[in-house]
Amino acid sequence: MGMLDRKLVRDLGRLWAQALAIALVMACGVATIIISVGAHRSLEETRTAFYDRYRFGSVFASAVRAPRHLQSRIENISGVVSAELRVMEPVLIDVEGMREPASGMAVSIPDFRESAVNRLYVRYGRLPEPGRQNEVAVVETFADAHGFRPGDSFEAIMNGRKRTLTIVGIVLSPEFIYSIGPGDIVPDARRYGVFFMSLKGLAGLFDLDGAFNNVSVTTLRNADSRHIIDALDDILKPYGGSGTHDRDDQISHAFLDAELDQLEAMSSIIPPIFLAVAAFLVNMILSRLIALEREQVGLLKALGYSNLAIGGHYAKLVVAIALVGLVIGSVTGLWLGRGLTRLYAGFFSFPFLIFRQSIDLYVLAGGVTVAAALAGAAKAIWSIVVLPPAVAMRPPAPSTYRNFFLGQLQRLGIFSQLSIMAFRHLIRWPVRSFLTALGTSMSVALLITSMFSYDSIDYMIDTIFFRADRQDATLTFASDRGPDALLASAGLPGVLRAEPFRQTAANLRNGHRELRMAIVGLPEDTDLSRVLDLDLNAVSPTPQGLILSERVAEKLYLRPGMSVDVELLERDGRTETVTVSGLAQSYVGLTAYMRMDALDRLMRDGARISGTRVSIDSDALADLYEAVKETPAIASIALQGNSRRSFRDTIEENITTMTSVYIALAVIITFGVVYNSARIQLSERARELASLRVFGFTRAEVSSVLMIELGVIVLVGQPLGWLIGYLMAWGLVIGFETDLFRIPLIINLSSFATASLVVLGAALVSALIVRRRVDRLDLIRVLKTRE
Repeated sequence: MGMLDRKLVRDLGRLWAQALAIALVMACGVATIIISVGAHRSLEETRTAFYDRYRFGSVFASAVRAPRHLQSRIENISGVVSAELRVMEPVLIDVEGMREPASGMAVSIPDFRESAVNRLYVRYGRLPEPGRQNEVAVVETFADAHGFRPGDSFEAIMNGRKRTLTIVGIVLSPEFIYSIGPGDIVPDARRYGVFFMSLKGLAGLFDLDGAFNNVSVTTLRNADSRHIIDALDDILKPYGGSGTHDRDDQISHAFLDAELDQLEAMSSIIPPIFLAVAAFLVNMILSRLIALEREQVGLLKALGYSNLAIGGHYAKLVVAIALVGLVIGSVTGLWLGRGLTRLYAGFFSFPFLIFRQSIDLYVLAGGVTVAAALAGAAKAIWSIVVLPPAVAMRPPAPSTYRNFFLGQLQRLGIFSQLSIMAFRHLIRWPVRSFLTALGTSMSVALLITSMFSYDSIDYMIDTIFFRADRQDATLTFASDRGPDALLASAGLPGVLRAEPFRQTAANLRNGHRELRMAIVGLPEDTDLSRVLDLDLNAVSPTPQGLILSERVAEKLYLRPGMSVDVELLERDGRTETVTVSGLAQSYVGLTAYMRMDALDRLMRDGARISGTRVSIDSDALADLYEAVKETPAIASIALQGNSRRSFRDTIEENITTMTSVYIALAVIITFGVVYNSARIQLSERARELASLRVFGFTRAEVSSVLMIELGVIVLVGQPLGWLIGYLMAWGLVIGFETDLFRIPLIINLSSFATASLVVLGAALVSALIVRRRVDRLDLIRVLKTRE
């Protein structure tokens, strides 16, 4: 070990506390890179492996009733590898011990072969026997929610008849990794389940022998999906085909894509904050270290050490600190990354979990961290490299202080002499003071970025469940019904009020831009389910034209007064031109609204109802549930109260976890910035502070000089942190925005206050640690030190 290397070890031992504080900040950056990028890779690789091994479909289509002899025509479409013709029907599920009815989806599987598309992973038991109408395999999430095991049973209303179904297997499907029920915003495994039956058995129950109503196909990797979709539409059009779509519009896949987008947004926003703060801290501590060792450096140069050797020595110091941060961050990131991946595995239904410790990920994290640290140290290292030995061996020129407005404050007697000393030192080093305040502000910004989610989610819940959809329940019919269905709904036990709605699938086009969505028809005097304009005021659907959600209008480049082509997917693909009459605020999904009579005229099939929204007497819920279970026409019931609780519980669990992590990260940043700043100020002003003690000032008075400087820096960092936090929250809102969810940017004053209080508390603890050093100054040793 050379002399400079021995000096490096001594420097690290002497500066261990400051070096550790910087390393912890770097570790946060490394950990967030590994967590976000690692979890993104893990989720994507797990999904890809599940899709490939179990042949997840690439294109999906449905029809009313199509003959099975169409299979050869479908498989002969250019680019199609295989096709699976299925029967899929919504059902009501009655589980013993559960008051409310659950919704479900019955899906057929081939009788004497394995599925060509969307194969099932059997966790327990077996698949149903061919032709058995009472055997089912249920998805794992639904089974776990009710404690089902093979041999258990439940009842389901299928095509107007209640049947007892026996569970013979528990399975997972690539098609239902994320299974969400009608009317819900997040999955509720207790109230929504998917089960699989023999094709012959299920087709017989729904009078679809020799026919199918759903098809899923796999395609070649580089196949033209647009061509396949158009060809499938042409084949199924005579049989009530209701719109073919690719994976992007498949619910489970779309939610997974949205989660991957959010992880990608997190990886691009959060790690740079820590690395920037770490670079600043490295610059600050190295600049001070070099200033203290200026004469030693001059002596080393005079003895023949080259500029490269001296610059390399300080670069090694920086790299050593970065490596400590890399090790801590890698271990922490690996642990948290595995935990996050397991959380995803529980939230999304995967049969297995891929979490690879990719070397390139750690190389990436290490390279970025070391590069950021060296970038922060570059200026300080360069300043000592270019310094001639003769100049380096002379003490630096003393700082020049000028009499600005502080002199006026002193004459006015507003502040004490000690306070003026603190202010003067801050103004003497304006760039360093600003950067220290900026580092502190990053802690505030991080906390605001995490806590704004509470405010935004509360605002979303209020808007969705109390301003827009204010009904207690939504009853969806198995098929569109006549107007008399409204009277029947209103006559159900406990129903106080019922409002009809009609819903149809459509493609909206504006030039080459196209979106697939539902058009919802509402009555003129709708009150339970209201359309909200961009200012969240309730508006009535216009007699003519469409009201588009803001997201739809943005994606199709439409505004009120313009025309849009509407392809009615449930009416032989007929296209009509409709005027956009207004814009609506909607945070969930892609939606367009019309008045019901206008939608009836557009559909040209008379007055029809897809379902009703009802307000309910809570004392009569049990009677209503029993009535719904006995009503074959009702395919599903969505309970707003349950949906709201499920949404809040799911979101709050995730937000609480995220906020806890962010608080820890913010405290680390605050400690790193304030502690290092205080230690550097103490090393610079130790002689002055010791002199004040000799002059008779008390420990508290002497410490106040340092405390005032730190207090001003931390306080200046608060409004700066509020601004940066707001901008970061805005960036996350933009990054998280998808067709499925939009989060409003809402930050309450309480969130700003909480973030500042946490940071002020962490700063106070850091400052008090350094204050102990001020109280324990060795006056004789400090005063003997040369300036």
